[in-house]
This record gives sequence, C-alpha cells and structure tokens, in this order.
Amino acid sequence: MKNRPVIADSDILIWHLRGMNEIVKEVVSLISKDILFITPINIAEIFAGSKKKEEETITNMFSSMHVIEINDEMGKNAGKFLNQFSKSHNLEIADALIASAVVYGKVKLWTLNKKHYPMLQKNDFYEFDSQHGK
Repeated sequence: MKNRPVIADSDILIWHLRGMNEIVKEVVSLISKDILFITPINIAEIFAGSKKKEEETITNMFSSMHVIEINDEMGKNAGKFLNQFSKSHNLEIADALIASAVVYGKVKLWTLNKKHYPMLQKNDFYEFDSQHGK
C-alpha cells in the first residue's frame, strides 16, 4: 500500500525539530498525505529532552500528527518483545511499545535506529531515501 500510515520514531522528530532539510521535507509530505503518526511514547521522549522555550514549537509539531494510543494488547505484545529481546538486544520499554504499535496498527516505522527494533521485519520500516525522496 503506497500510503500506508507511518509512525515517526523520536529520532526523526528530533531531526525535524533541528531543521534537517530532508527530514523536514519528508515530514511535511507525510503530514500533507495525512499518514504521519506518533505515539504517547514519542511525546514523552521529546518533552523529556526539551527546554521550556521549545515547548510551543513541539506542541505545534505534534498537533499536525495523528496519535496512536497505546492499549492493553499493545502492552501485552510489548511485554513479549521485552521478554524476548531485552537481554540480547538491550531492548527498552519505550522501543518495545513503539514496535508493538507498529505491529498492532499495521503501520510502518520511520527510524534511523533500526537496531533498536530487532522484532520488526524489513517491510515494517519506512524507507526514506534522502537523496531522491520516497
């Protein structure tokens, strides 16, 4: 599916906020197609690293994106991911929950840190070619 929804991982959101041109252009493109999503985990991670003066900009950015809410099935699945990958891959709960949202929501994950998601398959990732666009 060409317009399969995409969850932006926190690293993508950080680069967007820092103004990385290729990331900004792609974020704007995905928003215009109405297919860019975040999770409450992303919101927490971005605000955890923010300064007071950045809060309005961050809030405005998030207001243009859809939020996939975390539910009990996602929590259960994230627990299974943690059980399987926490020791071997240092998987943390935030990434387990985001991966679970990807699987549950049948969406793609746009991240620059694929190694954080050993439970996902290659086709679960949004491939972005910064040289030629998607």
